[in-house]
Amino acid sequence: MPTFVLASASPARLATLRSAGLDPIVVVSGVDESQLDGLPPAELALQLAELKCAAVAARDDLPAGSLVLGCDSVLELDGEALGKPESPDDAVRRWQAMRGRTGVLHTGHCLRDTVSGRVAAATASTKVRFADLDDDEITAYVATGEPLHVAGAFTVDGLGGAFVTGIEGDHHNVVGVSLPLLRELVAELGHRWTDLWAR
Repeated sequence: MPTFVLASASPARLATLRSAGLDPIVVVSGVDESQLDGLPPAELALQLAELKCAAVAARDDLPAGSLVLGCDSVLELDGEALGKPESPDDAVRRWQAMRGRTGVLHTGHCLRDTVSGRVAAATASTKVRFADLDDDEITAYVATGEPLHVAGAFTVDGLGGAFVTGIEGDHHNVVGVSLPLLRELVAELGHRWTDLWAR
């Protein structure tokens, strides 16, 4: 059974994978996410996921026979890619632009088998409808600090969940990792999803 390695510091991704039966080792990639500015949102998410996966898979201290997963999420609004806000003021401005509207959350996934060297990668995209928050709600939400640590300045599995009025597509993708897509990538590399369940 391969060792599953998550190349991400995201606690939400880790919790999602654990809830799905996996018990990943976490190895943070340290990739500079600002190096690919200017790419279209879906492509940006995928390329960052590929960079994170490659950076961790290249390490010589991984367990033999690892499956390394790199992920990255961005919110697309008006064709622009929105990652983590740079400041509380940035988060407030984002929410003022997002409220009452629909964006698309793109999560790039890149999975590498360190034994075969094979790679499978794809992006999952999910539409997210946001509530029409007033300025006081936005200020209160940003003051919690939660929006400052996540792509698009919102969560669906935390305090921000009350501000998401609808999702069209995979819910887990909005949390940070699409389980159905990941299952397909695992199969593409010749493994069975159920073999990855922690026992």
